[in-house]
Amino acid sequence: MTAPRFKRILLKLSGEVLMGEGGLSIDPAVTGRVAGEIADAKAMGYELCIVVGGGNIFRGLAAAAKGFERATADYMGMLATVMNALAVQNALEQIGIETRVQSAIPMASVCEPFIRRRADRHLEKGRVVIFAAGVGSPFFTTDSGAALRAAEMKCDALFKGTSVDGVYDADPKTVPGAKRYETVTYDTVLAANLKVMDASAVALCRDNNIPIVVFNIRERGNLVRVLAGEATATTVQAAA
Repeated sequence: MTAPRFKRILLKLSGEVLMGEGGLSIDPAVTGRVAGEIADAKAMGYELCIVVGGGNIFRGLAAAAKGFERATADYMGMLATVMNALAVQNALEQIGIETRVQSAIPMASVCEPFIRRRADRHLEKGRVVIFAAGVGSPFFTTDSGAALRAAEMKCDALFKGTSVDGVYDADPKTVPGAKRYETVTYDTVLAANLKVMDASAVALCRDNNIPIVVFNIRERGNLVRVLAGEATATTVQAAA
């Protein structure tokens, strides 16, 4: 993979990344490992902001399918992302990385409200900023929240850490011959309904020319290798 050099990136983590093998929703050991990788990336000179999903605790769409009122379920999912953000903040600060959590749903006793200029100042001062509670409204995923914050913060790229090493033309877990893309355009992702991020998030990145780099965050040390262009990943970008 040949990756361009970026200065400011947004790292999107699924909530499931924080889960351990023992069934814990938030495993301190796993969260600590992820925090260490973020610290290593920061040491390379990157400005980092983070969005963490909430699927390890509560998934609004799944709850709505089981009878929850959709808006209520989505708000519950947003609160789950705040819990995950605080867990990542705690892990980062334990290893000496100054961190701020900003929530799209104001909760002054727990974290800062999302204020774009303040977040930008935190990044300029070398802090890691974690954005929680999605966009603050129901019916939007944390993928959309990540794309929105990446655009607002003028990030050079959006890195999505998942359990697979890129974008495939079929589910590699169920289709043995699935083909992995080295690079793929936004329009191909949308037209072929490739499962990278939801369509609104991909379209927002396309409209703001923000590359999406999809990689396997579960592999130890992979974030730094991807940033250095030395690991397997897929870049979603505009046509050459």
